Amino acid sequence: MAVATGICEGLDLGFNARAALITRGLAEMMRLGLALGADAETFAGLAGLGDLVLTCTGSLSRNRALGVEIGRGKTLDETLAGRQTVAEGVITTRSTRALAERLDVKMPIVQSVYDVLFEGRAPRDAMTDLMARDPRAERDD
Repeated sequence: MAVATGICEGLDLGFNARAALITRGLAEMMRLGLALGADAETFAGLAGLGDLVLTCTGSLSRNRALGVEIGRGKTLDETLAGRQTVAEGVITTRSTRALAERLDVKMPIVQSVYDVLFEGRAPRDAMTDLMARDPRAERDD
């Protein structure tokens, strides 16, 4: 989610778009967590929303910073070549996408980040499509 919000920031899409990604990102995380047996309340606390907000907005977030560079036009390889720290979101994107597919959990943000990082999709196209998705309930009851 931090990579996605970084891409959004790198594209200068604004705070409303970032807030939408964080909100929808929390919903995606909850869907996956619940499919794995997690307690929904966990996501409302520091370990869920708190960590999500920090990693998506904090100036020291390596994953957000990676996304910013991607949003500004660098490729994943170019971005990684200049780093001395690990942005674990790159590897996590692959594993989360695979887990979501295996559990049949819809995670459009994860899929979009995967497409940008590994399939060569243009960041602006991916973010535009995410922002244009039809509104729906943030939670599946």
